[in-house]
Amino acid sequence: MKKLNELVKCKYDIPILDIKTDSREVKKGDLFVAIHGFNVDHINYINDAVKNGAKAVVADVKYECNIPVIVVKDVNKELIEICKKMYDYNDKNTLIGITGTDGKTTTASLIQKVLSKYKKIAYIGTNGVDIGYKIKTDNTTPTTEKLYKYFNLINKEEINNIVMEVSSEALLHKRVESLKYKYAVFTNIHEDHLNIHKTIDNYIESKMRLINLVIKNGYIIVNNDDINLKKIKDNRILTYGKDKNSDFIIDDIKLEKNNTEFSIKYRNKKFYIVSSLIGIYNIYNLTAAFIVCYLEGMNEKSIIEEIEKISLIEGRGEKLNFTSEYDIVLDYAHTLNGIKNVVETYKNYYKKVFVITGAAGEREKEKRKYIGKYLLDNTYLTIFTMDDPRNENVDDIIDDMLKLTKNNNYVRINDRKKAIKYALDNMKKNSVLLILGKGKDEYMAVGNQKKYYSDYEEVKKYFEK
Repeated sequence: MKKLNELVKCKYDIPILDIKTDSREVKKGDLFVAIHGFNVDHINYINDAVKNGAKAVVADVKYECNIPVIVVKDVNKELIEICKKMYDYNDKNTLIGITGTDGKTTTASLIQKVLSKYKKIAYIGTNGVDIGYKIKTDNTTPTTEKLYKYFNLINKEEINNIVMEVSSEALLHKRVESLKYKYAVFTNIHEDHLNIHKTIDNYIESKMRLINLVIKNGYIIVNNDDINLKKIKDNRILTYGKDKNSDFIIDDIKLEKNNTEFSIKYRNKKFYIVSSLIGIYNIYNLTAAFIVCYLEGMNEKSIIEEIEKISLIEGRGEKLNFTSEYDIVLDYAHTLNGIKNVVETYKNYYKKVFVITGAAGEREKEKRKYIGKYLLDNTYLTIFTMDDPRNENVDDIIDDMLKLTKNNNYVRINDRKKAIKYALDNMKKNSVLLILGKGKDEYMAVGNQKKYYSDYEEVKKYFEK
């Protein structure tokens, strides 16, 4: 608890319990900061915040209500300073930022799992917050007030190292602008989130903002095989890839059904790695993780041993062991590139690939038709269903996904629970079912609500019955 005049310049010594920017989350005793969002102006929700128990408001315009309203010059910038004071921010932490279209969660999770054997390290990202205990989150990179709240919890656990996924939206909205990173890892950049960024150039530009947040003696670790990352020029860069001009060269690749083997050459050393994470795309994730752990001073033999112990990353190529007749895999893949990576990997080992997928409502519509065409050209059967439709009609979303194809190797079942049941009823021996888009998410965004839903639970229930 802090007093209001400790958080922002004013005459009020009102006790403040917490900071909120979403009026729906406000509780009695909170300070409501009426920031300007890209789609929502939170000034319009001051009355709702007051009704929910806000003790005071910070805004950049005058507003008449029955609690104090402190007017500041730039409310979005002020929010960061308020959060730092409220949550006693420690800027001495070693921050490792992972950005890219695909691979953020896997790479960040690998770094935490491996490096935790060498030093205490926390994780913040799509799979929540992990500080020895886990906290669920709504965003890949949490909103500003939640991010600083998590930093406070991390510091209470005496953890000084944090690996976090940094989304393009977080960079665009300046959620992480005041942070200083020792590492910035760029996994890859493919067209995505154009509903927010409008053009691929804007999207790339948002990602590149992370470079400016890296400390002077820090590292910018870049996938050298990604054409969109070739334009990064900085003396702090270390590259990795199959490209022989990379600092860390990937070689000796051997892809198997149940494991992956490859080597990493750095200067006059060569490191051989065997991993249970399959597919060429995971080699890039593993290499990026290896580099960070290596630069942090962890012994290379220990890094390799720890990598070999990791059998899965939750919701990323996660094999569900409910039956031995065929395989079931959960994966978060929802971009065209991410879906291609997963499907191409499993096509190598199974004659028949079944897929369940959809496309998010109120998000980039243009990519839907390309995803649909690719799937029907490359799978035995695809079942199109809902995937966070929000306020869009599921049938309209599926229609968009079918625009470029005349293939008929698909079924449309709007209800995702029924889609999973249908797929499992019709699976063939020695085939694979890829359930894509949700991973280990525990919600379905329908309308303006998030309702409890889990792909994993639906599969589990099917086999329990």
